[in-house]
Amino acid sequence: MRRLELKGIAAITGILCLAAAGAANAQKYPDRPIHMIVPLAAASAVDVAARLVADKMGEDLGQSIVIDNQPGASGLLGMRTGARAAPDGYTILGVNDSILAMLPTMKDEVGYDPVADFAPITELVTVNFALIANPAFPVSNVQELIALAKEKPGTINYGSGGPGSPQHVAMELFMRATGIKLNHVPYRGVTPAFNDVVGGQVPVMIVGLPAPNEFVAMGKLKLLAITSAKRSPVFPNTPTIAEQGVPGFDFTTYGAFIAPAKTPPDIVARLNQSAVKAMHDPAVAKKLTDLGFEVIANTPAEFSVALKNGLSKYGELAKAANIHLD
Repeated sequence: MRRLELKGIAAITGILCLAAAGAANAQKYPDRPIHMIVPLAAASAVDVAARLVADKMGEDLGQSIVIDNQPGASGLLGMRTGARAAPDGYTILGVNDSILAMLPTMKDEVGYDPVADFAPITELVTVNFALIANPAFPVSNVQELIALAKEKPGTINYGSGGPGSPQHVAMELFMRATGIKLNHVPYRGVTPAFNDVVGGQVPVMIVGLPAPNEFVAMGKLKLLAITSAKRSPVFPNTPTIAEQGVPGFDFTTYGAFIAPAKTPPDIVARLNQSAVKAMHDPAVAKKLTDLGFEVIANTPAEFSVALKNGLSKYGELAKAANIHLD
């Protein structure tokens, strides 16, 4: 009996030591800069939001968060790198739900499991999108685009950040809802696609705010519609796609922070706490809102539920719309 008691005491002591070690690690973390992989082009919507939040987090954590843009293959390359990174809190990722919930349901092999290979930290913001066109393109609203596309089926090009990107999925949904056919021109990231719409090489695309904001103000782009169910406070006079004769159309995405799977829960909690604190900072929140984002700032558990719901939603969409990427 005495031996059993001693074993029990030893086990409890071991557990307490592990807990104490975890607490000590959390107190020391971080003791060097944090590397954040953004598997998207610089100046993309999620990149903009991630930088604003990460800069403020650096003040709270006492260490800088260094952004490393790794676009390519619609974000798959950066995601694979992040999935293989050491789960020590010194590599995290700034992503969108295209990479987490869309691509894995539309492509046979992405090289990572969005649930098993990553630990959710927090959803940052809702990203609103806009249907834009080069000023020389002879349409000014959704109905004019539909009419022209039906007159010239499959001849109007649209740009995207790559197969399975939000810009691609949004336009697939738009074509399905309106019965038109446009020609997809995928790019290695949303920024070069967007630049070619501004330059006139591609006439039209759907892109996340705030990318087009200044260009619309300068007359270098035409804003045809907002893709969400409600109008954007940044462009209150621009009707949504739904308001322009496509009832029920609603497309938004989110930006988020994740870590490699098996990152210690206390470190995930510390990162969540810091990110939420940053997003609730009045100056940061105002900047995000002014750019057209809506702050989410949820818990890892809430984010986990949202991710699983998204995988189900986009899996059903991919099947219904017959979206399958080679």
